[in-house]
Amino acid sequence: MRIIDFFDRGVSLDPDRACLKDASVTHSYGEVQKRSYRIGNALIAGGLKPEHMAAVYSPNCAVAFECLLGILRAGGAWVPVNARNVAAENAYILDNCDVEVLFYHSEFEASVALFRKECPKIRQYVCIDKPGAVAGTPFVEDWIANAPETDPDVPATRDATASIFSSGGTTGRPKGTQWSHLTWETMIANFYSSLPIGKPPVHLVIAPMTHAAGGVAMMLMAAGATHVILPHFDAEHVMHAIEKEGVTHLFLPPTAIYVLLAHPDVRKHDYSSLEAFIYAAAPMSVEKLKQCLDVFGPVMAQTFGQAEAPMLCTCLTPKDHLVLGNPKLEHRLASCGRPTMFTSVGIMDDDGKLMPPGERGEIVVRGNLVMLRYYKNPEATAEASAFGWHHTGDIGYLDEDGFLYIVDRKKDMIISGGFNVYPSEIEQVIWGHPAVQDCAVIGVPDEKWGEAVKAVIELKPGAKATEAEILKLCKDTLGSVKCPKSAEFWDALPRSPVGKVRKKDIRETFWKDQKRAI
Repeated sequence: MRIIDFFDRGVSLDPDRACLKDASVTHSYGEVQKRSYRIGNALIAGGLKPEHMAAVYSPNCAVAFECLLGILRAGGAWVPVNARNVAAENAYILDNCDVEVLFYHSEFEASVALFRKECPKIRQYVCIDKPGAVAGTPFVEDWIANAPETDPDVPATRDATASIFSSGGTTGRPKGTQWSHLTWETMIANFYSSLPIGKPPVHLVIAPMTHAAGGVAMMLMAAGATHVILPHFDAEHVMHAIEKEGVTHLFLPPTAIYVLLAHPDVRKHDYSSLEAFIYAAAPMSVEKLKQCLDVFGPVMAQTFGQAEAPMLCTCLTPKDHLVLGNPKLEHRLASCGRPTMFTSVGIMDDDGKLMPPGERGEIVVRGNLVMLRYYKNPEATAEASAFGWHHTGDIGYLDEDGFLYIVDRKKDMIISGGFNVYPSEIEQVIWGHPAVQDCAVIGVPDEKWGEAVKAVIELKPGAKATEAEILKLCKDTLGSVKCPKSAEFWDALPRSPVGKVRKKDIRETFWKDQKRAI
């Protein structure tokens, strides 16, 4: 099935049911379907071919989702663009993924000005909330005004490219993970087999639609879910929305959940409508998870995945969480669940041998959930696909009951607040400071962020620098997500006999008393 077929299934269940609801509009499934027809037909009339790339660059809002559905309706491939990235990184993503059409919110006009210079393959810009600042840039409502309100019905094979999500690289440059319609179909099958739907869902969309929240929304459309869209995370707004809207499903990374738990009014709201409160993207504190079960009830659900094998390689279901107080089983709360129905998960050593239960090695997965390939990057594809399995870069083990535990990371990547951060990119910036001799950027344990980005710096003899100026340099260059949370200065960084900085030794300084290594 095409992804758009799952949305159309939601329409068939009840075309009058609210589909997208934000602060400005509420559109029913039938209305959204007709708007997707018009957007899709306008894209086709403008020359978008099947499997060619189009992107949406916007905060969470109803019209952004409609443009996404329009891209899929036209047979195009959706390239998510994270609004939190710095403009230069998004310019690289758009150009590297050969994006031809960009729908954007006027909030990002300054970034779009850069794209017009750096992304020559983009031949059509469409502003989604008003006419664009540059002459000739249409407002989406005007652009689709004369488009037919009929289904263009563009066929697609299961292996056709449906989307390209960005993943990181060892140099920090994002790689495009190429998903087929079958990738999406498998993810949706894993979702419903792991988290069966009860009453008609109400999904609270808070995290960026370019990440897990968007994926959950697309999956829940097949069940005719109402998507209540918040523009950004605010603990009080989230609590009110769950109670007021009768929310059944939501996704948040652990960092946001910790903010919810710390709010003084967290126990003053009714969460009885919840069926699945999904957390993922970073390790979750077991103690905080116990608090969640106490506050929100037996509704917590954890998934494990990555851009290359999206979201549902494993699932710790709400039922799996019902081990609190059982000394023989409570340790499962530190796991990320069992492999999902349509994905195989194994533990592999460096020679390609699968390890028995309890033995640590690299977590590998295979099946139709795995991406087609890295876009235009056969070398990286071959490396990640060694021995016929996709290599996640995470170290873990499976217990005797098949529950997966992640204990370390094979490469230098840091996951802070659910976002991938690559140390080499930050180190390049810090090395450019005139007082810096050398540096190492690592992830250190942090109760809120899971891992906090930290810079450990060796200054040149006689040179001086402050933590504040290092952090400002990083923030100005890379943005707040990649900026270290702290920096400290050492007289000398530990080095190997050949002079290479020993990051493992630096990390050990901060992780030695922890029960986890990520």
